[in-house]
Amino acid sequence: MKWNGRVIFLTGSSSGIGAALALELASRGAVLGLAARRRELLDQLAEQCTEIGGTARTFAVDVTDETAVAAAAEALRSEFGQIDVLIANAGIGGNDDDTRSYKPASVKKVVDINLLGAVNAVHAVLPQMIERGSGHLVAISSLAGFRGLPKSAAYSASKAGMTAFFESVRLDVMDKGIDVTIIQPGFIKTPLTSGRHNKMPFLMELEDAIPHFIKAIEKRKKFAAFPWQLATIVRAGKFMPAWLYDRIAGRARYRE
Repeated sequence: MKWNGRVIFLTGSSSGIGAALALELASRGAVLGLAARRRELLDQLAEQCTEIGGTARTFAVDVTDETAVAAAAEALRSEFGQIDVLIANAGIGGNDDDTRSYKPASVKKVVDINLLGAVNAVHAVLPQMIERGSGHLVAISSLAGFRGLPKSAAYSASKAGMTAFFESVRLDVMDKGIDVTIIQPGFIKTPLTSGRHNKMPFLMELEDAIPHFIKAIEKRKKFAAFPWQLATIVRAGKFMPAWLYDRIAGRARYRE
């Protein structure tokens, strides 16, 4: 895949994985539509992207606002003609007492941002991709979506839903020229994982993780999970009987 001039709509781009992806793609000459809530951070990131050879436009939107996300995508298309790639990255961890207590409003917030925010982004770009006969949808999901994890009910549910949603979309558009890539990373050192006291297994530095994202997108993989050590363990867990899985996963303390 050649990134130079390719138009990318990237949600959750103001920090963490989103910001790092934006900078990497900008260095390859991509045109970026940067969508997130924090205007100041977006503007700073856009300036950095421009300095290293990319083109960037900023859209201070909340991904849970269907109308705002659609308007941002339309503005990007109006200026550059089309959107080639959607990277649905916006997400929160829900690592707080209210969410762990299963308070409906807190759980809803995680699901709204992580899952329905991605749905809003897909709805904003997919019809035009189908009409054009080409496009690429990329979901930044998580290994946490394979099975339920302790103290992670809302997050695991949102990521499991995101994975299933994009896989279903892939089946719907597989004959329409649209590629769908679902990326399931493990623990990456970002603001999302900061503040945890216990060790996270196979924690990756952000700069080491970004090439894995880029490779998966460039190769148009249907699924990509990393790091391989953790991905292997998690995949094995999917086939464990419930009693064995409960015994092993129930001891995990990395969300504390």
